[in-house]
Amino acid sequence: MLTARRAATILCMAALALATAGHARGVDPSTQELFKAIRPLTDDLARYHYLTGAMRKLPPDDRMVARQLLATTENELGMYAEALAEFPIDSRKVYTGPLPQPGEWQAVDAAEAIARLAAERRVVMVNEAHHDAHTRQLTLALLPRLRALGFTHFALEALGDRDGTLATRGYPTWTSGSEYLHEPLFGEIVRKAIALGFVIVPYDADSDTAQGRESGQAKNLYQRVLAAHPGARLFVHAGYAHIDKTKGRLGDASPMAAQLKELSGIEPLSIDQTQFREANPRLPLFAYDQIVAAFQPIQPIVLLHRGDDRAWSSEPVLHDVSVILPPDKNAADLGKEQPSWYTLDGQAVAAKSSASNGVRPDWLSLQGQRLPMPINTTMCGGTLPCVVEAYYQHEPYEAVAADRYAFLQPDIKSALYLFPGTYRLRAKNADGKTLSEQTVSVIAR
Repeated sequence: MLTARRAATILCMAALALATAGHARGVDPSTQELFKAIRPLTDDLARYHYLTGAMRKLPPDDRMVARQLLATTENELGMYAEALAEFPIDSRKVYTGPLPQPGEWQAVDAAEAIARLAAERRVVMVNEAHHDAHTRQLTLALLPRLRALGFTHFALEALGDRDGTLATRGYPTWTSGSEYLHEPLFGEIVRKAIALGFVIVPYDADSDTAQGRESGQAKNLYQRVLAAHPGARLFVHAGYAHIDKTKGRLGDASPMAAQLKELSGIEPLSIDQTQFREANPRLPLFAYDQIVAAFQPIQPIVLLHRGDDRAWSSEPVLHDVSVILPPDKNAADLGKEQPSWYTLDGQAVAAKSSASNGVRPDWLSLQGQRLPMPINTTMCGGTLPCVVEAYYQHEPYEAVAADRYAFLQPDIKSALYLFPGTYRLRAKNADGKTLSEQTVSVIAR
């Protein structure tokens, strides 16, 4: 369901994207109608099916929020490459400062470096791009490291307040929070945090304004964790600019991290990973490509100064650390359609579309921890669109899937990425009807 909180999140994304593009306008009637129409669509594939049709009927200037909704839905369906191709405005801030050079900076594993930086800190914040699940890989890797350092509470923006049995159950369901939580890697984050013994904390806030939401989030974190538990150490997974330590990316709104510092007196370790990541399209000679060429990352990295080990940040006033995500080696194999165009910071940028040909990003293996299990449209029995999902054997279909991928075209092959173990596979259509089921085992190599 598109709750008021989810609507606020999408509007926050729209505000960030518009600010990046140098535009500003209110929520138009067509967008309000879109929210109203998709509210009863609780199934991700049904929402995707509706949005693809509805977007074509909207005037071009009114399509941005619809495309954001479509991109996040594709991400939730495991269509990660398609989600990056769909996103209409590149929310990454264009970096024009001096580029770090290998002679002065060294690349280190991001999770290891951040754990060292967090050793003496009480609050650590990491952000994500909601339509790019690659920005969740680092949080999954940080959870055991921060728990070993004594961090006690894990707060998620996407989590709702009404799932009272989450901790004892051990896994999230479709109704545990916003639709973002339907994405499989987000489900793994929640499972891992519970298994490690973190206290799981929902903290999002409903508001009609950006400032109201930022203030509500900070107040919830302060009251539920730092004030209520004086010895607590807090790890926060948030979206975009919520982790910023001063105004800037949210216009006149003071970000959640800045307000939490004012309430608690605690300086957070703030980590951004939304700026230097692969996106489609990319600007010519963009800083990301130059940094990747210089440091050749094969996993999320942080740059440490060779002289004093300080972490590199593109904007130290906003965040303490900039994470660079590696490019997807499989992206070059994706078929591309003719680009449409939009304007970003005064530059014309090609918005390229994916052919939805089943190719999935290489990072899904989580550095070899998960193995590819081949799937194809045979499971769909001739019905398209169709989503194929893998569920842990001991979890019901109401759980967040271990992985999933939606087929849009016939005769397509793909793969699900799964930890070794036994799973129940299910294919279903946009009406939620089960098309086929089977049990499979993934064997460690």
